[in-house]
Amino acid sequence: MKRYIKIYAVLFILAGLIVALDQWTKSWIRANITMGDVWYPVDWLAPFVKIVHWYNTGVAFGLFQGVGNVFMVLSFLVVLVIIYYYPRVPSSDWTLRLAMGLQLGGAIGNLVDRITIGHVTDFISIGTFPVFNVADSSISIGVAVLVLGIWIQEKNAKKNAESVLNEDTENSQNEDIENPQNEDIENPQNEDRTIL
Repeated sequence: MKRYIKIYAVLFILAGLIVALDQWTKSWIRANITMGDVWYPVDWLAPFVKIVHWYNTGVAFGLFQGVGNVFMVLSFLVVLVIIYYYPRVPSSDWTLRLAMGLQLGGAIGNLVDRITIGHVTDFISIGTFPVFNVADSSISIGVAVLVLGIWIQEKNAKKNAESVLNEDTENSQNEDIENPQNEDIENPQNEDRTIL
């Protein structure tokens, strides 16, 4: 039982920090910026970077509008799958664990919005990219960390395979040196018999 508490503590602390930051920023936006209004927090980045009070009923980055209930159910399933699967991930696979924590926090952050206000509050606008929020960012970073983890594992597996191959080649060469199979070397008189 203590093992599970320790394992889940890391997951829930990371996800909890993301949910807290996500909900705090969304609450501040709803309280201080009227729906549709724009604020430029950094003048020299305007109009490229801005804060826009917006909402969506779809998924991350405003995709699939109008089917929020479907994604509410899917979000619950994602949360349950992550919580179930997380302790089965080896502790050495830190990238997968980190990715799962980021995705759990993002999923819960947007799920809280769907349950409490019926839609997701978005507010970060960069260029022509769809408006998003902290939870969306967390999910996206989680996917990037997952891809990075897969790349690292494949690189390590390739390196280990090459190392094993090199070791086998060296062992084979050492055996050839220690146990020569050439009959002429073992019995040099064979050459004399052939000549006679």
